[in-house]
Amino acid sequence: MTQPPEQDGKDSPQPWHQAVLRRWADWVPIRSLARRHRKRIKDHLLALGERDRYLRFGYPATDEQVTKYALGLDFDRDEVLGIFNRKLELVAMAHLAYEPLPQRIGKPAMAEFGVSVAEKARGRGFGARLFEHAALHARNRGIETLFIHALSENAPMLKIARSAGATVERDGSESEAWLRLPPDTVASHVGEALERHLAEVDFTLKRHVRTLHAIIDGVAEVTQHLGDGGGKGPKP
Repeated sequence: MTQPPEQDGKDSPQPWHQAVLRRWADWVPIRSLARRHRKRIKDHLLALGERDRYLRFGYPATDEQVTKYALGLDFDRDEVLGIFNRKLELVAMAHLAYEPLPQRIGKPAMAEFGVSVAEKARGRGFGARLFEHAALHARNRGIETLFIHALSENAPMLKIARSAGATVERDGSESEAWLRLPPDTVASHVGEALERHLAEVDFTLKRHVRTLHAIIDGVAEVTQHLGDGGGKGPKP
């Protein structure tokens, strides 16, 4: 493992420190999704507009096609990642699809990445964060290449790939991006485990806060009802 550079006596951190601080300063809780989240995944995808569905799936997917995709997700083989807001709504999700074994002859082990972000949650870098997390998950499982197949007009997706250092090849209306992943390390496994644990803690806290707000709202509603005369007896 590469050792961090020695301090030069200045108060400012070294570049490797800056990278760590920047990553955690912009940290986003990303959870692994399972079968129990299938309905939330379906609802998230069905809420996408016509244009967003076209960019996500590469064709104008109908409700039936979107539902079939959601119901067909293989949680045993693939990895599905999600970001929840304070209302516990799934606002962004990524599908890391592992190529079925055996891998193609002469090709390195690889996985395909796809992502969708709700319109109200855009501009926060959720797509890039999901890509980073998916890359970390993939490298820790021996995957050598992360693959993206997208429409050439899907500028946000291709920008994420290029920013990560992927090689993008355009072929008319479609583009392919390939990102070679570094080997896994102890640090990469610890980093993924820590992020997974913190995401679970974040989700649990959000759930407790939602429950508390529901109780407070219920008490407030009863109090208002009594104050409006709901608890008065019949007039004499």
